[in-house]
Amino acid sequence: MTTRDSETLERTQEAVREPAERARSDARRGHGWYAALARVGLVAKGLSYGLVGVLAIKLALGEGGKATSRNGALATLADEWFGKIVIAALALGFAAYAAWRFVQALAEDEDESEGQAKSAAKKWGKRAGYVGRGAIYAGLTFSAVKLLMGSGGSQSQNAKAHKTADTLFDWPGGRWIVGLAGLAILAAGLWNGYRAITRKFEEKWRTSEMSAMERRWGGRAGMLGHLARGVVFGLIGVFVAKAAWEYNAREAIGLDGALQKLVEASYGPWLLGLTAAGLVCYGLFCLVDARYRDVSA
Repeated sequence: MTTRDSETLERTQEAVREPAERARSDARRGHGWYAALARVGLVAKGLSYGLVGVLAIKLALGEGGKATSRNGALATLADEWFGKIVIAALALGFAAYAAWRFVQALAEDEDESEGQAKSAAKKWGKRAGYVGRGAIYAGLTFSAVKLLMGSGGSQSQNAKAHKTADTLFDWPGGRWIVGLAGLAILAAGLWNGYRAITRKFEEKWRTSEMSAMERRWGGRAGMLGHLARGVVFGLIGVFVAKAAWEYNAREAIGLDGALQKLVEASYGPWLLGLTAAGLVCYGLFCLVDARYRDVSA
């Protein structure tokens, strides 16, 4: 290789290295495009949960509405004259959220204050969580784009849960896989309840930039919202685990199924209304989170 070729190669490598290092630095500090992805994504997340909550409140009050998932809420929006505009905006927001979580997984480092093995396990556990959340929002993005293209609404989460459980039952050890999935979802529900009681979500806020009123009402919305998510995830987890226990895929449910279970319970409209109001609170919490969360990786 000639001197000129070596210099050209070095310049090319430098041209690639600099943007990559700059992007990693933005993620570390929570600045630039990385912060924009996070904040836009959190706004879309909040609006989607708020929409599900509003539809469920209307059902509880007997004024129409429905017990539906976020995919179902998007399909409901598609029937309105302004629906396409809102769905397009949410699709961009969901894509931003997915990208944020995927980049967050790549930027995650080991905690040097812990032992090497423990730190590595914690790092990879976090990465798996980020990738999982990113995949969920990538799926929501895909559903929104399908609606924009006129492909019709997707299956309800209940139908998807039945189909997925039935497919897994045909796998070796599939019953165990479904059961463990149910326990994992139940654990997520309990974790949301824990976050609500301890208000750990406030630890990620830049509280020095918040007024006393913003912190007080943002904290209350976060507490009620996490409690509602805890109820919903807890129900989903219990019924997915029940599907494994009874070897019956029809027992598995999604978000829409969890809300429907509340409707069918004693004092159903009250239970549904309270949970739905909590989901609206969670949506409001996400908007506060979008404004004040420290998103540095």
